[in-house]
Amino acid sequence: TLEMLEKKEKVLLKKAAAEVEKAKEFTRAKNKRAAIQCLKRKRLYEQQIEQLGNFQLRIHDQMIMLEGAKATTETVDALRTGAAAMKAMQKATNIDDVDKTMDEINEQTENMKLIQEALSTPIGSAADFDEDELEAELEELEGAELEEQLLQPATTAPNAPINLPAGRQQVRPAAQKTEEDELAALQAEMAL
Repeated sequence: TLEMLEKKEKVLLKKAAAEVEKAKEFTRAKNKRAAIQCLKRKRLYEQQIEQLGNFQLRIHDQMIMLEGAKATTETVDALRTGAAAMKAMQKATNIDDVDKTMDEINEQTENMKLIQEALSTPIGSAADFDEDELEAELEELEGAELEEQLLQPATTAPNAPINLPAGRQQVRPAAQKTEEDELAALQAEMAL
């Protein structure tokens, strides 16, 4: 229909142009009455062209509305399909089943905690140690170490680097070096 209206519009445009040409010819021939009749027909053709334009506009409007309706229908169909799928999933998943599954998970988690607690409980001679006594012994050791550090003479304090002129290097005494080596060896033995 749109193509047919466009063809009619082209024909009417040609007819209107032809009437203008005829009016010009009649004007040259000094036939004013015939020229006016040509212009009247031209206006009638222009009115029909305008009507055809309105018809085309209505058809375009209808096409747009149909495309929108089609998109709306497809959207609603997709929503219906989604709702049906969700409903089927809800039927497959019962709330009682979910509660039962969550109870089983909580029970297994509690069992695992009990197993881990049982495994971490000291057994044998390690179970006989009194934590308070061990902490008191540790405090005594820390106190003795602090006392020992305070009583050490200033000569065992770490040597600060001395800036010497270029070409001379600071040399540590051999006796001090061996004491540090012995201390490191003793510490390594105690760590074993």
